[in-house]
Amino acid sequence: MELLIENWIYLPAFVAVITILVFVHEYGHYKIARLCGVKVDVFSIGFGKELFGWYDKNGCRWRISAIPFGGYVKFFGDAGVASNAQGDNELDQMSPEDKAVSFHHKKLWQRAAVVFAGPAANFIFAIVALCILFMTLGQANTPPVANEVIPESAAEEAGILPGDRILSINGDPISSFEELRQQVVVGLDEPLNMTIDRNGAELTLTVIPKVVEFTDGSGNVQKIGQLGIRSTQREFREHGLISAIGAAVDQTWFVTTATLKGAWQMITGTRDSSELSGPLGIIKMSGDAAKQGENLGGSLLSLFNFMIFVSISLGLINLFPIPMLDGGHLLFYGVEAVRGKPLGEKTMEFGFRIGLTLVLMLMVFATWNDLNKPWIKDFFTGIFS
Repeated sequence: MELLIENWIYLPAFVAVITILVFVHEYGHYKIARLCGVKVDVFSIGFGKELFGWYDKNGCRWRISAIPFGGYVKFFGDAGVASNAQGDNELDQMSPEDKAVSFHHKKLWQRAAVVFAGPAANFIFAIVALCILFMTLGQANTPPVANEVIPESAAEEAGILPGDRILSINGDPISSFEELRQQVVVGLDEPLNMTIDRNGAELTLTVIPKVVEFTDGSGNVQKIGQLGIRSTQREFREHGLISAIGAAVDQTWFVTTATLKGAWQMITGTRDSSELSGPLGIIKMSGDAAKQGENLGGSLLSLFNFMIFVSISLGLINLFPIPMLDGGHLLFYGVEAVRGKPLGEKTMEFGFRIGLTLVLMLMVFATWNDLNKPWIKDFFTGIFS
C-alpha cells in the first residue's frame, strides 16, 4: 500500500499525456474535415462507453469515453471509428445533400488532407511547445569542445585531444555538444568523419564510437554509441521567435529521424528489440517524468518535455503505411491516385484486417517487453511485501 501511495502519480500523468495528445491529433482531423465541408458525427476522447458528452451547433457529438487509450473522429458516411466507408450501395444511394457533406464523396486531395492533418497536428504541437520553451527558458547549448578525453575511449584512440573543437560530423556542421551527442548516441558504432579545430588548424579524424549498454531510470537496458569526451561549459542560448522556430523544427526533425533510425536498427538486429515499450512502459515513463522535478513547476516542465517527445512519436507512428493507421489510408489514396478509382470494398476490408492484426501483434510484443522489465517485478513485489 505504501508503494501505491508513493507512485500514485503514474496513472494520472499517463492519462494527462495521452488525453492531450489524442485531442491534438483528432482535432487536426476534425479541423481540416470541417474546412473541407465534411460533417463530423462524433469526436471522442477514449473508446468504449461514453462517460459524458454534448452536441455542438453542427450536430457533432463531443464525448469522453471510459477507456483512455486513444480516441477517434467519426465522419458522416463512415461505417465505424476507423473511417472505413459504408457499403458501396449505401454510399451510392445517398441524397445529393448527404453526398455534399460525406467524407467518402470528397475529392481525393481533400480526403488525403483530412487524414494527414492528424499526424501533422502532433508535429505542429511539438514545434509550438518547443518554441515556447526556447523563448521562455532558453535552449541548452554546450560548446562542442573536448575539455576532457576519457582514457581508452574511442575519442582517445582516434587522436582527439583536450581542447579540440568539433566543427562537423560527416559533413554536417556541429554547433553544440548536444548536437554532437545526439549523432553519436543514435549512430551506435557507425564511423564518424570529424573535422576538428585544434589551435586554429583544421584536421580530419575518423572516429568509431564504442557501443555501451546502460540502464535508464525505468529499468530499460539500452545500447548507445559513446565517444568518450566531456564538455564542462554549460550555458543556455536565448531565442527570439524566428530563431526559436528554426531550433524547434531542427529538434523535431532530429527526434523524427532518430526514431526511424532506431526502428530500422531493431529490424536489422543492430539494436535489441527489447528496447521497444508498450502502454505499460509509457505509463512508467509518464510517471517518472512527473516525479523528476524538485517542485510542482519542475515536475510539470519535465512532463511537458516528455509530452513533446511522445507527440512526435505519435505523429510519426501514425504515418507508417499500415492499414488502420493514417499512413495506411494515405497508402490507399496513393493507389487510388494511380488507378484513377478507389480500391474495392473487399480489398479495403482485407487490408484493414491485416493492419489490425499487425497493430495488435506489435502491441502484444511491446507489452510483453514491458512485462519482462525489472521495474514490473519490483512493483508487484513491493505491493505484496
